Amino acid sequence: MNIYISNLSYSTDTDGLQKLFAEYGEVTSANVITDRDTGRSRGFGFVEMPNDTEAQKAIEELNETEVDGKTINVNVARPKTERSDRSGFNRSGGGFNRGGGGFNRGGGGGYNRNRY
Repeated sequence: MNIYISNLSYSTDTDGLQKLFAEYGEVTSANVITDRDTGRSRGFGFVEMPNDTEAQKAIEELNETEVDGKTINVNVARPKTERSDRSGFNRSGGGFNRGGGGFNRGGGGGYNRNRY
């Protein structure tokens, strides 16, 4: 079972998360998610436990408990879904400045183009 843990203290690391859940049974993997630029914890993580009964007990007993000074939330992780492209760029033809639309319609513009 894959378990999602949120509201982790920034001081909680992967090793600490693994040890916390190991009290309830075998832990296949534990991972505190970190920011790729800073390496700092993003405040959530995942633990994988092969035995569903042990995993469910860990969820029930650890949910809303205090770990490293913060009250954590522990739930069954939802399956990963495909993310939508929220960047504002529409690959199917809309997008920014596609087909002559968007800013500076009519071409040639720009900020203060007639200033000089």
